[in-house]
Amino acid sequence: MDEKKEFHKYDDIINLPHPVSKTHPRMSLHDRAAQFSAFAALTGHEEAVMETARLTEERQILTEDAVAKLNEQLQLIRENLDKKWDVVITYFIPDAKKSGGAYISHSGIVKKMDVYTHTIVMEDGTVIPMEEILEMEVRSDLSEDTFRK
Repeated sequence: MDEKKEFHKYDDIINLPHPVSKTHPRMSLHDRAAQFSAFAALTGHEEAVMETARLTEERQILTEDAVAKLNEQLQLIRENLDKKWDVVITYFIPDAKKSGGAYISHSGIVKKMDVYTHTIVMEDGTVIPMEEILEMEVRSDLSEDTFRK
């Protein structure tokens, strides 16, 4: 008989109603399930790995001759802004998150050249720092000899 008592030791409370707190509201099933959801211990890890894997280019150092040629081209364009030459400018954009950056080419018409901020402003609003220019090319009826001295 003692054996039966131990086996059914909760018989006295098994059929009682579930207690309801008067001070704490019952938790919704959604909130209760959220307690047991997976814990993301490595939040942001995948983004960090992808950022590390992203490639950047190193900034190229121009020779003195290349700098002189580029300065001549800039001066020629500055003197002929009214002719609205179509130019292609390849320049460096430094990466905000890691060393290096990217070279991009932008084509359009030069609107103005600001000698104080050392920038070129294109007609579409693009601002290009003169110090970051790698090369320039004019795409117009301008002869190659005039532009490329």
